[in-house]
Amino acid sequence: MKNKLHACIIDDNDSKSISLLLKKEFPEFEIDFQTNNIQFASDYLSKNSADILFVDIQLSDETALNTLSKFRQNPYSPIIFITDSEISAIRAIKKGITDYLLKPVRNLDFVLTVNKVIENFKKNKLNLVHHYQNKINLPTLQGFKRVNIDEIIRCEADSNYTFIYLSDKTKVIVSKTLYDFEKNLSEYNFFRIHHKHLINLEHLKEYIKGKGGQVVMADNSVLDVSIRRKNEFLHKMI
Repeated sequence: MKNKLHACIIDDNDSKSISLLLKKEFPEFEIDFQTNNIQFASDYLSKNSADILFVDIQLSDETALNTLSKFRQNPYSPIIFITDSEISAIRAIKKGITDYLLKPVRNLDFVLTVNKVIENFKKNKLNLVHHYQNKINLPTLQGFKRVNIDEIIRCEADSNYTFIYLSDKTKVIVSKTLYDFEKNLSEYNFFRIHHKHLINLEHLKEYIKGKGGQVVMADNSVLDVSIRRKNEFLHKMI
């Protein structure tokens, strides 16, 4: 199954049209968040990430532009501004925004723009993966711990924190949600078996039958598989 990409829309006028265009032309995207309030968006993006962000330029004065730029934690995540003024768009691009769409947003312009930023995003992400040789930085209170992705046995949710269990029997507490790790690690053979558990299938030792069932991991932890995820999990393991 193709991995989903994740979009957020901050727009007071064209939110519905942008949403419909995205669903029609790019079904690989899920729309995680929509709002016309810049503060709500800031609060959401401070705890979550997105693969693409659509923002109505009318919402974005100088303060808002600076605010949004802080949430580009991944330098390759594109922000597309929607505006009725090329001058405003150029000002936004100088602030690091990826691209823009002029109102009224036409179907062809939308498809061309989104395709362009997706291609650039994929190329840059691929280069980033090669550059870091399948490593990931886990931020800690003291700085960050750099580990090989294949050293991660499992990730466990605890509110807005995630516990990362490593093959050297250490545990790292990270102030990111399990959802963020799911998006970043799914392509490395990780699977979310439960709302609390994301596991590295390479470290799976055993599956125990049951209503949802349980898995035994390399660290001998026994984790529940949710009934909702059971069939997809078993299908992936065949």
